[in-house]
Amino acid sequence: MKISLFLNRRQFLMTTAASSLLLGAGRVAAAEPIKTAGIYTVPVEQQWVSRIHNAALTAQDRGDISYSFSENVSNTDYARVIREYAEAGNKLIIGEVFGAEQEAREVAAEYPDVAFLMGSSFKEDPALPNFAVFDNYIQDASYLSGIIAGSMTETGNIGMVGGFPIPEVNRLMHAFMAGAREMNPDITFQVSFIGSWFDPPKAKETAFAMIENGADILYAERFGVSDAAKERGILAIGNVIDTQPEYPDTVVASAIWHFEPTLDKAIAEVQAGSFTAADYGIYSFMNQGGTSLAPLGTFDGKVPAPALELVKKREAEIKSGAFSVTINDDEPTSS
Repeated sequence: MKISLFLNRRQFLMTTAASSLLLGAGRVAAAEPIKTAGIYTVPVEQQWVSRIHNAALTAQDRGDISYSFSENVSNTDYARVIREYAEAGNKLIIGEVFGAEQEAREVAAEYPDVAFLMGSSFKEDPALPNFAVFDNYIQDASYLSGIIAGSMTETGNIGMVGGFPIPEVNRLMHAFMAGAREMNPDITFQVSFIGSWFDPPKAKETAFAMIENGADILYAERFGVSDAAKERGILAIGNVIDTQPEYPDTVVASAIWHFEPTLDKAIAEVQAGSFTAADYGIYSFMNQGGTSLAPLGTFDGKVPAPALELVKKREAEIKSGAFSVTINDDEPTSS
């Protein structure tokens, strides 16, 4: 795999395991670790899934769960893998069913004693009490990263490359756009979706086209966008994970997703025997510790002071409840 996109497999797993040990220090291990499985349609290095994977490693290291996982599972094979893990005695199954909703829910109904916590564009169904849903509602940090982007653009033209126009992606883009317009209401946006969760070459080519059309900052919802920005000498805003170490002169800021509050809530419910159908999306909110704005790092001192002052003000207001970022799940369009 390309080092510019993400850590190699061995380094990634060692890093996440080490950080998990530190995060789990001081916790009392559960007497009976919950046998837990993760099912992912992409590699665990992919940014969104990496946050789930890392949280599971953290929970395992503190003794709450015993964790195994399958990656690169196709949507057509997803139901079979769910059934295999359920038959193997797993009591908590986590993953993402965006492309296999109906099949996943049908299989979950066959195993009422297994708790399912699944990334989904749909809501929970009371008729399926063992199937809870989540989504990364990190619009709070996306909004803050938009403020920074709005203060850094010189052309007033920002390019945005996403995977699919589903609610999870749409709400982050709208929040980012709202933040940018706080600094300059006349900013224009180029918006495009590549039709894939993991196609860095396609994302890169889409970003190149936006740069040719005047964009001087890119919103990198997908891998590959920051590579285009780096090659053309412009800036990028990251999403879900902090990629600034790989792009120190390119990635200004990133909205970070922390899956730990979501998973920890599910673990507590399973331990208590009270797990039920619910929407866990709230645990991704900033006031729940589910999202944060990455440190500026190499861009410390380079972001205009008015933007930083507004970021600080809005962050405090979001955490206190005095300000709420609008959640807009409609598909965004170019302006």
